[in-house]
Amino acid sequence: MAEAPVLEEAPSTRGVYRRFAAVARPYRREALLALAVSVLSAGALVSMAPIIGRAIDELVQRSRSGLFTAVAVLAVVVVARIFLLRTSEVLLTRTGERVVRDLRDSAVARIATAPLRFIESHRVGDLLQRTTGEVATVTDFVRQQLPDVVNLSLSLLLTLAVLVSYAPLLTLITLAVTMPATWLAIRWFRRDATDVYGRVAAGRAGIAATFTETLAGRETLHLTGGMPERRRRFAAQNADLRTAEDHTVDVELRLRLIGFLEGLSVAVLLVAGAWLAGQDRVTIGTVAVFVLATANLFEGVLRLSQVLGELQATAVSLARLLDLLDRTADRSPAEGAALPAAGDLTVRGVRYAYRAGTDVLDGVDVTFPHGAHVVIAGPTGSGKSTLVKLASGLYRPDAGTVAFGGVDLATATEAQVRRRIVLVPQQVHLVSGTLADNLALVPHEPTREELLDAVDRLGLTTWLAGLPAGLDTVVGPYGSALSAGEQQLVGIVRAALVDPAVLILDEATADLDPGVAAGIETAVDRVRAGRTLILVAHRPETIARHADVVRVEDGVVSVS
Repeated sequence: MAEAPVLEEAPSTRGVYRRFAAVARPYRREALLALAVSVLSAGALVSMAPIIGRAIDELVQRSRSGLFTAVAVLAVVVVARIFLLRTSEVLLTRTGERVVRDLRDSAVARIATAPLRFIESHRVGDLLQRTTGEVATVTDFVRQQLPDVVNLSLSLLLTLAVLVSYAPLLTLITLAVTMPATWLAIRWFRRDATDVYGRVAAGRAGIAATFTETLAGRETLHLTGGMPERRRRFAAQNADLRTAEDHTVDVELRLRLIGFLEGLSVAVLLVAGAWLAGQDRVTIGTVAVFVLATANLFEGVLRLSQVLGELQATAVSLARLLDLLDRTADRSPAEGAALPAAGDLTVRGVRYAYRAGTDVLDGVDVTFPHGAHVVIAGPTGSGKSTLVKLASGLYRPDAGTVAFGGVDLATATEAQVRRRIVLVPQQVHLVSGTLADNLALVPHEPTREELLDAVDRLGLTTWLAGLPAGLDTVVGPYGSALSAGEQQLVGIVRAALVDPAVLILDEATADLDPGVAAGIETAVDRVRAGRTLILVAHRPETIARHADVVRVEDGVVSVS
């Protein structure tokens, strides 16, 4: 069988921020402007320590005018810093939000167009977590972490430059005493950070998937008594997640060592500064500059280390999101071969399996001539629904070809296939909204007049008039306000609006009230004119109405 791409629970985080930058390339002009403002903001912050040092030296020298001048300059710098910081964060956040918007749009578009086999191979909760939860984490990154990383990194570099320019010897002493230990603390943190953050992300996705499945199957679980077991499973997953998050806290606490190193550094500076000042090699203001700048330096290192911890979690979320985008990349032809307006639908040598080694269909050969009305019959589980999903292009065969008018569907775009072949499944999916909203779920945007015309052509005007508000009737969640037969009618009206060359109905009248089933068959009789009609059916009366019958049994097809 052709393996469906499988998402990784904890994909590698290597290079994810480089890929994020590549996604942001269309906004590089805005990013460069934000970076320039950030440089000015960091420069304003770093300049405060030298200004304060100058004020102290003026005070020691009893220069009132010099002191007032230094204080005035400091006030201007503080105000400028506030303005520049806010501006840089706004610019960075605005640019980042645009990138996140593009990622969110891409994720939703990829899921919407992903092969059915891929969707069926993954838990809904995991897909939901990647397209919502992981995007939310990336959003927090561009709102908080990205501005912090840029501003803190620039501040640290400029602070080091100031320290070296004032007193290279004091700078060397400070770095020699504290930097090796600081580097080891950060390395100790990063050694386990990726693993623990990956476990937390996978645990959250697992809980989301279990909760979604439990909510969807709550009625069955209550009827079978299976709800306690599901609750136990959820509790076990929740306990595992708590353990992973506790481990995350333990790893993050390793960064607190940097606070101790800051105190040690200040103590060393005070001792060394007092000795150098006593020898008139530096001024008291210079010592003050070093103490303030070093405090800023370590505060920046500590905050940057904390942000690095947050970036590890973000990297995991970003990697999971990019993994989804990679594995759902559109591999269909950009333009594709043109499908004719009409033609035979042919299935040649088709094999398909849901599990390796177990073929549901094995070497199927069947032709549905243009304009033919054919019934596909067979026992439950024989492969009827799989055959029509392959014939409609929803599945790609593991072997063989499905062609329309002599053109392989695999070489045509999804939009072309959907215009030529429409499948109405046994369970028609409806979305929250009105009946008109649901009828309009077709490739083009039909007008209200087109909707009414389609209903009239199918002989469904009486049915529509019997609804509480006609086209404006609210169908409820999953179409709960409509009966199963009415939901089938919605699917048939949609098909009439598309006007395909091939219409496939998968057991449209199965398990319905005979009166409703008769109404559906009347609508089908009206919609089938001039097109190929394929019906999956098990009702003897439906089968008897059609001369051409394709029988499927144990994956083998025969025509009668």
